[in-house]
Amino acid sequence: MTKDTSNQMWGGRFAAGPDAIMEAINASIGYDQRMAAQDIAGSRAHAAMLAKTGILTDSDAEAIREGLLTVLSEIEGGTFEFSAALEDIHMNVEARLKEVIGEPAGRLHTGRSRNDQVATDFKLWVRDQIDAAIQGIAALIRAFVAQAEAGADWVMPGFTHLQTAQPVTWGHHMMAYVEMLGRDLTRFQDARARMNESPLGAAALAGTSFGIDRQMTAEALGFDRPAANSLDAVADRDFALEFLAASSICAMHLSRFAEELVIWSSAQFRFVTLSDRFSTGSSIMPQKKNPDAAELIRAKIGRIFGANTALLMVMKGLPLAYSKDMQEDKEQVFDAADNLMLALAAMEGMVKDMTANRESLEAAAGSGFSTATDLADWLVRALNMPFRDAHHVTGSLVAMAESRGCDLPDLTLDDMKSVHEAITADVFDVLGVHNSVASRLSYGGTAPTRVREQIARWKEAL
Repeated sequence: MTKDTSNQMWGGRFAAGPDAIMEAINASIGYDQRMAAQDIAGSRAHAAMLAKTGILTDSDAEAIREGLLTVLSEIEGGTFEFSAALEDIHMNVEARLKEVIGEPAGRLHTGRSRNDQVATDFKLWVRDQIDAAIQGIAALIRAFVAQAEAGADWVMPGFTHLQTAQPVTWGHHMMAYVEMLGRDLTRFQDARARMNESPLGAAALAGTSFGIDRQMTAEALGFDRPAANSLDAVADRDFALEFLAASSICAMHLSRFAEELVIWSSAQFRFVTLSDRFSTGSSIMPQKKNPDAAELIRAKIGRIFGANTALLMVMKGLPLAYSKDMQEDKEQVFDAADNLMLALAAMEGMVKDMTANRESLEAAAGSGFSTATDLADWLVRALNMPFRDAHHVTGSLVAMAESRGCDLPDLTLDDMKSVHEAITADVFDVLGVHNSVASRLSYGGTAPTRVREQIARWKEAL
């Protein structure tokens, strides 16, 4: 493809081409070439519609269709030469199309503008990324469900403030992330449904005087309907912002679990062992096994958050309809999409490969007076004690155990009676961690029975 800049695609308005600085700031082909497939799909739909409505001859439409397939083949085959002088993917494709088929290429742009063209291309690209994200999240959910099923009744400490709170099951903890990711799934699905309106045919900002059929192009491109307002159609980037917002929340969930993996795989916890595929060694300390994949996920999330903020800043001060500022809408979305998909894939791999250390989990589950709440609940149920009084009695028993360097089940019945004489030996039935988790039978609770119910619900849903 020629790189001649003497005949700029914007026509005769400018007597001379821009200097190197203007060309550099104005060009987007360095990154928007990623939308080549979407651009050509939009052009093919537009050409077919122009022929159906009689705006183009069938012969011109056929030449355009075949020419666009040739251009797409060159791009996919890596033989296409992109030109910064032609600014963007749209002009690069159109210029090459003219070289391939000649004069009919000039008729392709009838009834549309680069404004609605780029909005259509970008929306198609984001929609494809949403579909990919939905698939990635579903795969990660399956990995968590598998872990939950394997350890539905394994006990482990539940934490608040990163301090032992109450015993829970491994399956329950895994299913907490399934619920988070399930919300992420619906956020992407909702965003997809809301964005699925076609900007094509809105033209520069006011629509067109040609008798086009926007419903036809919308259906051809998989949209539910044409966008109802031409000003909004070319000025809207809400679809990209919703993608970034959903990506940011999903990424936050990934980062939270990445943090847990970093903690859990440490020598101090030993809750999980990560596979060698997602760990690295130290250059000087042979005993080290570093959770690098988890740490990199935790760090990459910042790029997704930053992309969300960056696009909000681009859009916040723009009057209707189109401004060149909106050319800066893509790089951060491309980067965020790449990093989200990489993080989802890496997290799926880590979750599938990791091994939960059941003995370490169970040993930790009983530490830190984790069954204190069970003791307080027993005092309420068995002795009809007001909960605030039960809380005080339990606190006194915890203080006693702490002073003796033991846990609550290690206290004798006489020790307990010295704090409250009505306590009976039945109290020891609730102090074991397995008894504790089995008793949490409320809906959404950590009892293995409830965990298995949730696992079954999600397996059916998936």
